[in-house]
Amino acid sequence: MEWVPGKKIYFLSDFHLGAPNQAKSNEREQRLVRFLQNAKKDAAAIFIVGDIFDFWFEYKTVVPKGFVRLLGCLANLTDAGIELHIFTGNHDLWMKDYLTEELNAKIYFEPREFTLGSKKFFIGHGDGLGPGDQGYKFMKKIFTNPLCKWLFGWLHPDLGIQLANYFSSKSRAKTGTSDEVFMGEDKEWLIIYSKQKAKEINAHYFIFGHRHYPLDIAINETSRYINLGDWLRSNSYAVFDGQDIQLLHWTED
Repeated sequence: MEWVPGKKIYFLSDFHLGAPNQAKSNEREQRLVRFLQNAKKDAAAIFIVGDIFDFWFEYKTVVPKGFVRLLGCLANLTDAGIELHIFTGNHDLWMKDYLTEELNAKIYFEPREFTLGSKKFFIGHGDGLGPGDQGYKFMKKIFTNPLCKWLFGWLHPDLGIQLANYFSSKSRAKTGTSDEVFMGEDKEWLIIYSKQKAKEINAHYFIFGHRHYPLDIAINETSRYINLGDWLRSNSYAVFDGQDIQLLHWTED
């Protein structure tokens, strides 16, 4: 991406719209819209790095209802010429082409490298990367299997979405408060993964979501690992000005 002087690139992730209930989800959505409207004044591009929705499945002619404030805001940004890049997360990995057609968004299903200005980035949601979490890695193979997706698509949306929301809430209950604690560099899977990946590629920044804990850590002399946190608790995001990147917290001020 060729750099435009005076412009910035924003990174944020893990909105989980729809969770844990309608009222809290609506409040979070409105907060995100205010943030994005504020970012519009100097944004060249916006990267949303997974789990926009707590559950998302695109049937042939149906998508989950709701989220119209955010989707309308994103459409307004792309209509204004701002690039929109969206990565699927473990809660919304069943995206297809709806957001591309409606928002002109670029959708990514796997981590990938970008050159933004003079810096190199490696960006992805982060689920299933690094050591451990073998149970999820096995389940992801099932979730992404074409036959399994086809079979789920035959469920009536009322039943399919209800089932998905149930299992999503069970997953959050199992995680508990573990996302609120930094486990140390030797136990954080995405830090371990980034250090290993840095031996293969020359990236200045490794940017992920998924972890729900904002982190900015040097992994060698030239590379940094940044976890974007979430908008359930942290309201955190990163912004790149062409020279450096900052991990920040949004406030109404």
